[in-house]
Amino acid sequence: MGDKITLAVNERDVHGKKVKRLRREGLVPGVVYGPGIDPMSIQVPERELKKAVVAAGKHTPVHLTGSKRRIAMIKEVDIDPIRNAIHHVSFHAVRADQPVTTEVPIVLTGQGESEAEKNGLIVLQTIDRVEVKALPMDLPDSVEVSVLDLAEEGQKLTLAAAKLPENVEFVEHEVHSVEEDDEGYEAPKVTDQVVATVWEPGALAAANEASAGDAEDESAVESEHGETGETASSEESVDESQQAES
Repeated sequence: MGDKITLAVNERDVHGKKVKRLRREGLVPGVVYGPGIDPMSIQVPERELKKAVVAAGKHTPVHLTGSKRRIAMIKEVDIDPIRNAIHHVSFHAVRADQPVTTEVPIVLTGQGESEAEKNGLIVLQTIDRVEVKALPMDLPDSVEVSVLDLAEEGQKLTLAAAKLPENVEFVEHEVHSVEEDDEGYEAPKVTDQVVATVWEPGALAAANEASAGDAEDESAVESEHGETGETASSEESVDESQQAES
């Protein structure tokens, strides 16, 4: 966890179209909700809110201060693309003594220092986020995985190598597979997920080109089907018109 993030919010008694006035005054309307509490309409200075959003994202608890103090996670941030301003914000209140689940970034450490990279190979990160479970104040800013032991082409790094802080655990997801009927089958764990793979530069470039080619082929097929459908529709319209005229 980084430094404690606090944000002063005030209860809001302005609703509907009247909130436009709040936005003109530099205030952002929002709501705080959660289990066991009545939703509370709030307003918060946009400048301070932007700082909190950048610092906390959606994976770090924010300590809301004001008439009612709460610990909350940022749930949704509605941004006005024209003004590049925050239009509305939603906070989900949590209890300090109950675990919460959230996604955090995966950070590869030691990049540029592995034997693989020193030998001209490329370490490609394959997933960049993972779900973790912990008490709100124990939630990490990120999960770190070291690449220092990577040395050969084709070598893979899994979440099993991640450094999890104390009292933090990964969230397992049950995925049904027909392979489960096979004798001796073991369902994959979240720690089996590959987070990085070692590639030879030429092989990676070839793989990227092949992937791009497949995407272009699919687009061409869709385009051809679309043109055929449009042509058929046009011919049907002409036939119907001729029948009507006759």
